[in-house]
Amino acid sequence: MRRTARLLLASAALLLGVTGCSHTSPPPEPGVLTVGIGDPAHLLPADLRDQAGRTLVGALWTPLVDYDAATGRSIPRAAESVSTTDRTTWEITVRAGGRFHDGTPVTAKSYVDTWHTVAAEHWAGSGALTEVLRAKEISAPDERTLRIVLDRPFGQVPAVLASPALLPLPESVLASRDWAGFEANPIGNGPFRMAEPWRPGVGGRLVRVDAAPGKAHEIRFRVGDFATQYDRVKAGSLDLATEVPGDRHDAMHHDFADRHAMWPLPEAGYLAFPVSDRRFADAAARHAFAMAVDRAGLAAGPLAQQVDPAAALLPPGIAPGERSGTCRPCTHDQAAAKALLGQAAFTGPVTVYFGAGQGNWARPLADQIGTALALQVTATQRDDATGESADGPVAMTRSPSTSSPQELLAGLARAAGYTDEGFAHLLAAADAADAGTDSGQLYRLAENQLLRDLPIAPLWSGHGHAVWSQRVHDVTATPLRGVDLASISV
Repeated sequence: MRRTARLLLASAALLLGVTGCSHTSPPPEPGVLTVGIGDPAHLLPADLRDQAGRTLVGALWTPLVDYDAATGRSIPRAAESVSTTDRTTWEITVRAGGRFHDGTPVTAKSYVDTWHTVAAEHWAGSGALTEVLRAKEISAPDERTLRIVLDRPFGQVPAVLASPALLPLPESVLASRDWAGFEANPIGNGPFRMAEPWRPGVGGRLVRVDAAPGKAHEIRFRVGDFATQYDRVKAGSLDLATEVPGDRHDAMHHDFADRHAMWPLPEAGYLAFPVSDRRFADAAARHAFAMAVDRAGLAAGPLAQQVDPAAALLPPGIAPGERSGTCRPCTHDQAAAKALLGQAAFTGPVTVYFGAGQGNWARPLADQIGTALALQVTATQRDDATGESADGPVAMTRSPSTSSPQELLAGLARAAGYTDEGFAHLLAAADAADAGTDSGQLYRLAENQLLRDLPIAPLWSGHGHAVWSQRVHDVTATPLRGVDLASISV
């Protein structure tokens, strides 16, 4: 009887032990990187809309060049060289031996065919990308030479060539135009290839194309709740989380003191003032509205620590170097705002318009302005509103496709209905200059004019976050590509 009891107790203890082990994560596999990520809206390079898509595409493709907007420096990647003698005719030499993951070669014609095919379906009115697409000639004189002849000098071609939207697609995909099928199982030319089709809401698996000692040879993506992913990285059961929710933002600096990264995203928010509303014809009224905004409050509140308060018109991810002066319209100063509005003899009520998906911050923005200026200010969604045609200010988000300041500055001026000969001259001079110090200074002059005339006021700029476990090293990120998964050591 006693022996039977002892056996039962031993069996129960063993069962408990087994049950307990079922809740313990298996040890990490050497060379395998597990990554928490959001579900990308799209995986077609020409149609990226979120950080998850940029991160995945950055692993699956290699761009012609990498471009640093702060310095104007470009580093050849899939291109062997990018050259011009007059900034009007550009020649790109494609590296020999490049292949898509389906085994077909990547040639100069791959880019020409991709740009012409995808442009017709995805890039209509897409800002600076049309500077290339409006070219007088885009051709492939031979297998490795890509020639672009523009209708005017444009020094920002390297910044445009770094855009994910200009990544090449295989000929089979261009022929079928099965974009939905392609997004489920993308075929790129980058360091990783898809090992299985992407499963929305679940994730997918990538494997490295060529051996890279010390680096991850396989990446397993897990789609899920960002807070849960953060906690799993902290517990060591997940290697990397590519986004950090607002309620973990402050804790991140303590939980991952030397294992977190923040980087600027190509996303920014603005408030455009309509030329059709004569109340905003006076610059004092425009500056009053801009200075009534508590940008830090928006960042910490409705925007959940995913942005930084704007300190310039050009966000850090696009900016050509640091600004030399302060952005006065970016300053929250309620007393000055009310005084300026009094000078303009402004009368209410006012409606702030916003597009789809922007109500979470546009409505609090309207409340802030109304409280600060003692005006009746409401917010209404109207997707066709622009700073040129609306009968009230327009809250808008801009996500440039390239690192070129030209795309954003020209786009903001168009969005606000702003026309000025001096601004156009400055922008043309900056476009024609060599990428780097000269163009950066000229773009800053164009930006300064927009800040003085203020047809559109900067509000915030987006930033990305990542946290990683102790077994992960060499984590870097860039605005257009997100976390560089190929460089990570495990």
